[in-house]
Formats: sequence, structure tokens, C-alpha cells
Amino acid sequence: MDIARPDLARKRRRNRWLATIAALVALGAITLGLSRLQPAAPSVDGATVLRDTVKRGSFLRDVHGNGTLVPEDIIWITATTQGRVERILLLPGVEVTADTVLVELSNPELVQAAFDAESAVQSAEAQLEKLKVQLESDQLTLEAVLATLKSEAATASIEAEADERLRVAWLVPELTAKKSRTHADELQSRLQLEKRRLEISARSATAQMLVQESELAKLRKQYQLKQQQVAALRVKAGFDGVLQRIGDVQPLQQGQQLAVGANLARIANPAKLKAEIKIAETQAKDVQHGQVVSVDTRNGVVAGHVIRIDPAVVNGTVTVDVALEGTLPKGARPDLSVDARIILEKLENVLHVGRPVNGQSESKVSLFKIIENGRAALRVPVQLGRTSVSLIEVISGLQEGDQIIVSDMSQWDAHDRIRLN
Repeated sequence: MDIARPDLARKRRRNRWLATIAALVALGAITLGLSRLQPAAPSVDGATVLRDTVKRGSFLRDVHGNGTLVPEDIIWITATTQGRVERILLLPGVEVTADTVLVELSNPELVQAAFDAESAVQSAEAQLEKLKVQLESDQLTLEAVLATLKSEAATASIEAEADERLRVAWLVPELTAKKSRTHADELQSRLQLEKRRLEISARSATAQMLVQESELAKLRKQYQLKQQQVAALRVKAGFDGVLQRIGDVQPLQQGQQLAVGANLARIANPAKLKAEIKIAETQAKDVQHGQVVSVDTRNGVVAGHVIRIDPAVVNGTVTVDVALEGTLPKGARPDLSVDARIILEKLENVLHVGRPVNGQSESKVSLFKIIENGRAALRVPVQLGRTSVSLIEVISGLQEGDQIIVSDMSQWDAHDRIRLN
């Protein structure tokens, strides 16, 4: 016979409640623990990242740039007059001297103008000769008149003196003596006037000759200019060197009409070259005159130094002119592409490391430092200083001997720690 036990039922219900509460507490504890756990560090293939070690010592700050070799001595031959291209005698690449004819032009109007100028000179020369003859004739006429007056004045003076003596001796009337004296004085006055006239005539002749000679000189210069313009239709190099270009933007064509000042040819001295280097504007701020440069022509390296820094920025670059020193390597010629390295300064006893992908001068970045014997990397803040092309100064955040990852790690920006497999 079964005996009812109500306390046992109550005990069982209590145990179920206790088990439920215990399960809820355990679930809450597990949830809290999981919420406090950090996500697992992602794995990265160690062979795909580039590493470098922080060192202490000296390193050269430098900047690199690309450019071309250009002649130091370049001359553009321009058209001094209008003309039509008749013949192109040479093509680019040949050596020329100052008297080498490059292009022949034609201009019939200019040739006619030179002929007219020559005729004007000949006419002016004839006028000058005519004027000389006329002035000499006038001079002789005046001199003849003056000579006649001298003779008449002398005769009249003698007659006046004789009549005055006869008057004193009462041999001639007083009126006759007075008339003789008056006539003698008149001739003396006319003689003085003719002398002055002769002097004025001489000065007038000189002035007329100067005017005519000045006009002739002007016409001769005009004719000389026309002759030079006609001679310039045969375009000469005017400079010893190598012909680099015939024409300006487009090559010259036979039959092409040219205006005054049009570029006909470019000639350069290939023995004197310099390098024009393009430096990124962010790096050009430290470039200064006189800094040492090594220029790689791909056939050899030649030393140089900075001689000019263009103040303008074009397409994000600054042009730096480099004077080359010593003998140029074989194959060095104008427009040859070159690479250049400009030495900015030498830093002594500083921490430095290979330049990270995101490493800019005087900036603060976060880099992955290798830890746990190369099995992991931890992100650390690093203050960077001065830079070169491949190295950068470390101000703080790293110690000598630390290893960092210098390759691009932007895909892991959301993680402060990674595992290296």
C-alpha cells in the first residue's frame, strides 16, 4: 500500500527551479566572458610582407628624378623676312658650320625692292656729282667776279689819288677829284660784299654737300639692308654644331610660306650638355644650388651639381638643371633619357629604417612591429623625421634593432595585431 509524500513533490519542483536558475547564471557568465574576449588576430603570410630593421648610424638624404640631356648652347635660326621655301638642303642629325646653307627661300618682291634700292643709290650718287660740279662752277664764277672787282677797285683807288694830287695842284676841278674818290670807295664796298658772298657761298656749298651726302648714306644703308635680306633667303646655320630640327612644331615643307620670325631650324653644340631633371614638388623643397648629383645615362654615371632650380611647378614637378662634370659616357646625346640622384645632406648617428609605403617626412604614422620572434606583429605609433628616397629617420616609437613591416598594410587598418605564418 502506497503512502502519499507531498514534501517529495515540493522538493522536486525546487530542484528544477534551482537547475534553471543555475543554467541562466552560467549562460550569463559565458555571454559576459565572450563579450570581453577580443577577436582573433588575422593571419598573414609572412613571405608576402617586406621587413626592415631599425639601425643607428649615418645615411645620405637624397632625391631621385628622371629627365633628359639638353645642350647648354642652343640657337634657333629664324626667318628675317617673308619667303617661300624653295629647297631644304639638310636634314636633322648632320654636323654644320656657321656658313652651312640649310634652307633656300624665295621672295620676288624683296629682290625687286633691292634692285630699286640700288637704282636709288646710283641716282643719288649722280646727283651728288652734279651738285659738286655746280657748286665748283658757282665758286669759280664768284672768284672771277671778286678778281675783277679787286682790279677795278685798285685802278679806281690809283685814279682817285692821282686826281687828288692834280686837284691840289689846281690841274683838275675839285668835283672831278671827289667823283674819283667816290667811285673808288664804291668799288671797295662792293669788293667787301663779294668777299662775304664768297664766304657764305662756301658755307652754303658745304651744307648742300652734307645734305646730299646724308641722303646718299641713307639710301646706301637701305640698299645694304635689302642686300642682307636677299642674302638671308639662303638660310645659314651661323653656328658650329649639330642640326637638331628643321622647322618648329612641324617640319618644314617645300613650298611652305613663312612669316618674319618663324623658326626655321635649331642647332645645338653636342659637346656641352646639361641634364634637366624633374623632381616631385614635395621633394624639391630641400634641393639647393651646388648640391652634388650623380646622373645615370644608362651607359655610365657622370657627376654633376645643381646650377638652377625652376621656381615654377609644372604638372607636380620642379625642373632642376644639372651641370655635368668630366667626360660624358659614350652615347650621350641631346634628348637622351637619364636618371639622377641629388644628394641633399648626410645625417650622422640617427635612427633610421627603410622607408615604409606610407612614410612621409616629419609625420606620425602607425607601423606593424615584429614581435614573438617573428610570429606576430603589433601596431605601434611612430614619429618619423627626415627622409631620403629609400630611408627615413625615426624620431620616436621604435628602438635600434626593432623590425617593422615596410610594405603596404592598409588592408589590415582595422587590426592592431596580426599573426605571421
